[in-house]
Amino acid sequence: MRRRFLVVLTIVVAGCNSQPEKTDPDTQIGNALNRARIHTELGAAYYGNNQMSVAMEEFKEAISADPKFAPAHAQLGLVYMALNEDKLAQQSFERALKIDPADSEANNSYGRFLCQRKRDKDAFKYFMTALKNPLYSTPENAYTNAGICAFLQNDDVRAEDWLRKALALQPNQPQALYYLAEISFKRGDAKTARTLLTRHLRLSQPSAEALWLGARIESKLGDRTALASYGTQLRNRFPNSEQTKAFSEGRFQ
Repeated sequence: MRRRFLVVLTIVVAGCNSQPEKTDPDTQIGNALNRARIHTELGAAYYGNNQMSVAMEEFKEAISADPKFAPAHAQLGLVYMALNEDKLAQQSFERALKIDPADSEANNSYGRFLCQRKRDKDAFKYFMTALKNPLYSTPENAYTNAGICAFLQNDDVRAEDWLRKALALQPNQPQALYYLAEISFKRGDAKTARTLLTRHLRLSQPSAEALWLGARIESKLGDRTALASYGTQLRNRFPNSEQTKAFSEGRFQ
């Protein structure tokens, strides 16, 4: 029994005398960056599913792991933007760009935010900064957002130029197709508008705006069957929308 006690005592003492293993600072930094990246990817998935509260928590976890991980700040800005928390959104976008001024996704997102808040001139600066980065993997998004922003300013010439550049890079960019259809219809080219809108509707769930554009196009072209189909979809999907009301009242002009 005494021998067993001495053996146990020796093991315990040896354990007490052992030094905790030191962690390499580079390893700590790598682990923090990896955690930040994982939480940001999770947050982006929740954001895509419109689960804003969970997405926000994931982005905050990412920032807690690595406060200098710019994508987490930029993505958090998108959540605040969706929640109409404009001050917090702006702060998040600006933190991201302070950390990495060349981050194209952050520049594009901030430009979209500014455009939606009627700060168009500022918005274009950020879209163009995003496009200057030769490593930007999805420049069609910045071209599309710049085109939409110009369209909302009634600058159809610049809008068409940017939207066509988006389609040259990504022929199936749904928003670029939709807004080019709008521009074509405004110019009186209903056939081109129909072609573009048909491509858009193959790629996206129809919005009230897209169905209403389709109804106006078919009214112009005189296709009563297609016109009735758009009316049915509007009434079924968006019964209380302004577009459905306009359709029911026959206000196609």
